[in-house]
Amino acid sequence: MTNAVVKFRPILATAALAVLLAAGAAQSAATLKEARPALPSDIPSAEQVFADAPDGVDPVVTGPVSAAFKQRQQSANCDSAVWPNVPLVCYPD
Repeated sequence: MTNAVVKFRPILATAALAVLLAAGAAQSAATLKEARPALPSDIPSAEQVFADAPDGVDPVVTGPVSAAFKQRQQSANCDSAVWPNVPLVCYPD
């Protein structure tokens, strides 16, 4: 009896592992197919903030600004932003 258990132990372990992997893959596939609801955006876009400027507003600041503001603009890639997809961080407060 002991020889039979020892003989089938690797087969049983492999089968159990295969079942666990299949269950995990099925769960992952089901999770990916679920529709995720869109998060509501409480932050207004630049297009909403500057609604009176239909052609857009240039985010280039000509006056003095802080180094922190310049860094914030640089990290948000404000130089390459195209209206209406200009982040609000590109504009001074």
